[in-house]
Amino acid sequence: MKQVFDVTTTSRKMISTFLENYSLAQLNTIPPGFNNNLIWNIGHIIVSQQILVYKLSGLPLLVSNELVEKYMKGTRPETDASQAEVDEIKHLLTHTLQQTQADFEQNRFQNYTPYTTSTGGHVLNNAIDAMAFSNFHEGLHIGCMLMIRKFI
Repeated sequence: MKQVFDVTTTSRKMISTFLENYSLAQLNTIPPGFNNNLIWNIGHIIVSQQILVYKLSGLPLLVSNELVEKYMKGTRPETDASQAEVDEIKHLLTHTLQQTQADFEQNRFQNYTPYTTSTGGHVLNNAIDAMAFSNFHEGLHIGCMLMIRKFI
């Protein structure tokens, strides 16, 4: 699992640079031809990891139901994120990773409801599979974010 968490740490550091280097207006901008913005991608990354790892393990999520409803698969930005929401997402970007790593070390992920992803049809059979897939998923969204930044 060390390798999986090392990759996630690198991914989250890359993502945090968007929060540090772009204004609130830029984070909320949806460029022409795109369905979402930088902050939606970041919130979606966090929420997706929580659903794939915690919810499917039958454990409580580390994020609010409001964030889940706003950033889960199938959503798109309906309103701009406030600075307070951006600050919360910035905190969760690091906090959720640290807590997930601690929870793996404490063997909290004992049960898992198998899940077939809509991206590639991969079957996730346990929380380890979910973390590995989450890294792939984060990479896809970082790619989207790199494209979006060219137009804001």
